[in-house]
Amino acid sequence: MHSFVRTCKKLPEEEAARLFRQIVSAVAHCHDNGLVLRDLKLRKFVFKNEERNLVKLESLEDTYILDGLDDSLSDKHGCPAYVSPEILNANGSYSGKAADVWSLGVMLYTILVGRYPFHDVEPGSLFTKIRRGHFNIPETLTPKAKCLIRSILRREPNERLTSREILAHPWFISSGGIGGAAGHGKAERDQEQTVPDVNMEEELEQFFS
Repeated sequence: MHSFVRTCKKLPEEEAARLFRQIVSAVAHCHDNGLVLRDLKLRKFVFKNEERNLVKLESLEDTYILDGLDDSLSDKHGCPAYVSPEILNANGSYSGKAADVWSLGVMLYTILVGRYPFHDVEPGSLFTKIRRGHFNIPETLTPKAKCLIRSILRREPNERLTSREILAHPWFISSGGIGGAAGHGKAERDQEQTVPDVNMEEELEQFFS
């Protein structure tokens, strides 16, 4: 999925909805069965067929198995581009499922916009942007797409939709109404909307000492 998005720059909403629904369904299934995925990112999902319309979770590497209903975690693990604010700020525990949902929001934004919502070549500056939680959504996206992104990428974990609630969002029913891919002809924006292939996919552990 990562390479596919980099090649396409960004996906039309109708196609994005079909693929993202499958991604969220896989995460929701894991959450329902007591698994927190932790290291969620586009690279974790691969295509199942040549038509590139079916995706699957490639592995359960880095997954944490919950003991009961409590999804509190204390370890700080993941990729810088996808890490949630509470993981960066927490001195104690945080909700593993809510952190997974934040990563889903980063994935959705990247699929629809063609770049990460928070990006900087310096990890410290990147983490500052994530902690602040400020990002811009292009006007080319439909109102329901904007609504879903904002409902997921919330700084407060308890204000985010759950993985199951994401699947119930009306965007999945009404997606595909934006027409052509606006902005593709502008060279100055093509560079901005390129998903980076390096630095941002490194493990977080080296930054937490």
